[in-house]
Amino acid sequence: MDDDAPREGAPSDLPPEAGDPAAPAPEPGTAEAPPAGEPGSGRPFVERFGMAAIALLMAGLFGIVAITAFSGGELFLAAMGAVGCLVTIWVGAVTLVRG
Repeated sequence: MDDDAPREGAPSDLPPEAGDPAAPAPEPGTAEAPPAGEPGSGRPFVERFGMAAIALLMAGLFGIVAITAFSGGELFLAAMGAVGCLVTIWVGAVTLVRG
């Protein structure tokens, strides 16, 4: 194998719009940095409500797994199901509040 030959995936194979991968990231506030989103430009309420409803459905399924596992004597699975239920409820609530 020739060591001077460019390897596949070398930076010379990148398209010109990709830029230099070794270049440092631009400083915030400079012309090269992408503009930050306007405050309040989050998701519409209908979309947030729909995602929260899906999270509530998934939390219910995790709760069913937790209850069923506990009644069957599988305490580790019950704990994992309960944690999944609580975390999913938390994420659904954050989705509604933060957008």
